[in-house]
Amino acid sequence: MSNLLVQNIKHTNNTSAQTIDTSGRTTAVLNNDTTYRSDGGAVTQNMVQGLCKAWSYYTTASSFTNHDSLNVSSLTDRGTGDCRLVFTNAFASVNRPQHGMSGSRHFSDGDASASYANFVSADNNHSQEDTTRSSGMVSGDLA
Repeated sequence: MSNLLVQNIKHTNNTSAQTIDTSGRTTAVLNNDTTYRSDGGAVTQNMVQGLCKAWSYYTTASSFTNHDSLNVSSLTDRGTGDCRLVFTNAFASVNRPQHGMSGSRHFSDGDASASYANFVSADNNHSQEDTTRSSGMVSGDLA
C-alpha cells in the first residue's frame, strides 16, 4: 500500500482546490457545476443546486426568537403568525422554492423577494397565530 502525504492540492495556477488539516479532515472548494453520481452510478446530479441555502428555526409566541439558522441575518415580526426571514446572502431570483412548518398547524409562504422570505402560521380555523416551534427553508441559486 502506498501513501501520498500532502497538505494542499493545488491547481497549476496555484489556487488551492483542497486542503487537509492535521486531523486528516479535508476542505474542498466546490463550484456551481459540481456533480455527484447516484448510488447505482447511472445518473449525476448538481450538488450545489440541491442544497438548502437558507433556513431558520424560530418562535413567534411570547417572544420573537431565532433559535438557529443558516444564511438568515434577522427575523422581522410582521404581526400575528407572520415572520420574515431576511437573508445574509441574497438569492439570484424570487423564483425559488420556500417551505415551512409550524408544529401541527397550517403553514403557508407569503410574499418574497431575493432578499427575504415570509412565512405565515395559522390555527385549524385558518386564523393567523403565533407558535412556539416554526421553521422556514429556502432553496435555489444564491446571487
